[in-house]
Amino acid sequence: MGSMPKMSREEYVALMRKKMEVMLGQVADAINNAPDGSIINGSEEKVRDLFAELRQQAFELGLQKRIDAAEAAFPPSKAPADGKEAS
Repeated sequence: MGSMPKMSREEYVALMRKKMEVMLGQVADAINNAPDGSIINGSEEKVRDLFAELRQQAFELGLQKRIDAAEAAFPPSKAPADGKEAS
């Protein structure tokens, strides 16, 4: 059996770059909106949560792109000409 088809690295990076830019803007907002005198305590948890969410999105998108590549490489078989399902 051959190796499983791979996703497009360039396409994946382009999609994730958009998500990363949005998340980094949210990180900047969290730090800027933290209370004066409490920047670390007021923003650290939000920043950690944003990175955790991005990590999950990155993994899930990568898995989906790999599945999509495999499905594109192995299209479904055609139904028999007699219209009956194969058993």
